Amino acid sequence: MLQSDNPEFKFRLARLEKWRASGTDPFGTRLEALISAAAARSLHTADTPHDGGPSAKVAGRITLLRDIGKLIFITISDWTGKIQIGLAKQFLAPRWDQAKLLELGDIAWFAGKLGHTKTGEITIWADDFGLASKALLPPPEKFHGLADTEARYRQRYLDLAANADSLDVFLARSRIMGSIREFLAARQFVEVETPMMQAIPGGAAARPFVTHHNALDIELFLRISPELFLKRLLVGGMERVYEINRNFRNEGIDTSHNPEFTMLELYQAYSDLAGMMELTETLLASLAAARHAAVNGPATTVDRVKLPYGERIIDFTPPFQRISYSDLFLEHVGVPMIDHAAVRQRAVEHGLADVDKMDHDVVVGTLFERLAEPKLHDYDQPVFVYDYPAGLCPLTKRKAGMPHLAERFELYIAGMELANAYTELNDPFIQYETFSAQLAGLREEDSMARRDHDFIAALCHGMPPAGGLGIGIDRLVMVLTNRTSIRDVVLFPLLKSRGATGTSAVPAQET
Repeated sequence: MLQSDNPEFKFRLARLEKWRASGTDPFGTRLEALISAAAARSLHTADTPHDGGPSAKVAGRITLLRDIGKLIFITISDWTGKIQIGLAKQFLAPRWDQAKLLELGDIAWFAGKLGHTKTGEITIWADDFGLASKALLPPPEKFHGLADTEARYRQRYLDLAANADSLDVFLARSRIMGSIREFLAARQFVEVETPMMQAIPGGAAARPFVTHHNALDIELFLRISPELFLKRLLVGGMERVYEINRNFRNEGIDTSHNPEFTMLELYQAYSDLAGMMELTETLLASLAAARHAAVNGPATTVDRVKLPYGERIIDFTPPFQRISYSDLFLEHVGVPMIDHAAVRQRAVEHGLADVDKMDHDVVVGTLFERLAEPKLHDYDQPVFVYDYPAGLCPLTKRKAGMPHLAERFELYIAGMELANAYTELNDPFIQYETFSAQLAGLREEDSMARRDHDFIAALCHGMPPAGGLGIGIDRLVMVLTNRTSIRDVVLFPLLKSRGATGTSAVPAQET
């Protein structure tokens, strides 16, 4: 199991034994009085002498090592950045043999006076050091970065250690999540948790993952959405609730889909679609501004908040663009979506089979996905697309005076759906009917015709008018950190199995 046939492993194992022979635990112990690399660098000023500045004690992984005889220069990295360490034999003579045992990839600590080299490089001139954890396998080539994309996903620990950009993405993700929670707390939302294993997979159209509870001998489903449970909380009097947690959908994998993904889902009593649009726009604009400030420094009051995404620049300055579903359909499909005959004729022209056996809204939705949705990639601002065909939205309130439309929007950025919101349906009679409706031509996994009798009972007790919103956190992080693959923002994405990867185990997230 432990790389017994690996020459590099054997060489490093011999060095580990030398550390042990010198009385050192090669896997370290608790360290006190440490400061970060960034904090240490900040102590250096224009007045700091060459080798007699303030004391500092740091720890990190050795990412560069230059041994020039009686002097060793080491660069260590922690999650705040890098700093150079200088080891001189004249000051460390009794422990020089130990210093010579340090290698690339080792995690070590160093203490000494802050200063700089002749070239001005900020340096800690160490008068004490120690091993915190011995690396028995070498880092990626020259530690200049793990370039193999597949290896980065399968061995994320090496990716994070070798690629500062990758580490920055996941630290940014954590800050984004914190900012979302702060934003919602300021609006009096409370965070809750709802079941991940559900008897009825409701709240979305997707094929679920199935599991079995042995003690109860029942079939359960990993949730595809927390929606129906969060709405139960509205019935119970929790007027502003949200959850950030995992959803599971048994679907394909591509640059914007992972079967296990993170969603923000929230509900606000006495709100509606317009309220959710304002909340979404304000939240995303604030997150974009914070990201812009982190990367470029604070924007001035006259600046527009723009962030790069792929080969384009996205302008997050409110107001975002708003376009009705019917207007987009007319522009890109070429006929009004309420003209049944013209829609079916257009569907035939575009090669849809069995059009006569499909519900009208299903035909409209299919044509929209083929012809209109790809055009949303051309917009350089977030775009709210609103007022969807009612038949495709069984959990959504119908538009007053226009029952063929549902009060729903989807937010697109660079053609990618990022958010979905409704004026929530709280009429138990209509909800019962829409739960029962399996639209002709709709695949089972695209249908919400899964009747939840307890949810209907909850509505019969009275659910206040409400707005609801879901935002894909992974896709949001993609946009804010300029990553065009979801695998770059999920620490351990699901991957196809390819067997051993050069280490002693197969990654847990392989299938």
